[in-house]
Amino acid sequence: MAKYDISALHPVFVRQMDALAALDIEAVMKNYTDDAVLVRFEGASVGIEAVRETFTGYLTLKPSLVELQEYIETDDTIFYRAIMNLNGAPEHAFGTLIVRDGRIWRQTAGFGS
Repeated sequence: MAKYDISALHPVFVRQMDALAALDIEAVMKNYTDDAVLVRFEGASVGIEAVRETFTGYLTLKPSLVELQEYIETDDTIFYRAIMNLNGAPEHAFGTLIVRDGRIWRQTAGFGS
């Protein structure tokens, strides 16, 4: 299994991981465009305020990265699989970030093996 140096990855991904680790909603939100869309199995968060609401709830779970298992990037797309701790319990996470103008424009995210 590949080991990744997080600091050497796409700057948007690095900023997002740092903001989540700090549980800093303002830093998280700086990573998103005003017209961002976050799609999860629970539904879609459309627009910056809906994305803020979703992440405000997510941060209450105190997410922390345990292991980045897979990471692939192109010029504007990042795909990842990771193990995250949510409230101290490991969860398999996966998602895609589509970047526009240095910020997240579209994101998919899910949990499960």
